[in-house]
Amino acid sequence: MLLGVVILCVIPLIMYAGKGEEEGYFGGADDAAEGVIEQVDPGYQSWFKPIWEPPSGEIESLLFALQAAIGAIIIGYFIGYYKAKSQYA
Repeated sequence: MLLGVVILCVIPLIMYAGKGEEEGYFGGADDAAEGVIEQVDPGYQSWFKPIWEPPSGEIESLLFALQAAIGAIIIGYFIGYYKAKSQYA
């Protein structure tokens, strides 16, 4: 079982070693949608500009994961709070 865990951890590192944003490995749905819009309407101008754009796709992914973790913590806290409140009240 330990060998299986090692294999599952090492294979992705070998497969994607040295590859990054240029190859599309950190791209998201926003990037894909932008590409489709540009194909349909080459003169498309966005209505809004971002206030701040992360320096790389990795940082953008980190911020997205952090946002999801904070949301999960908040939701988990309230679910646990109301579960304990109903159990001990």
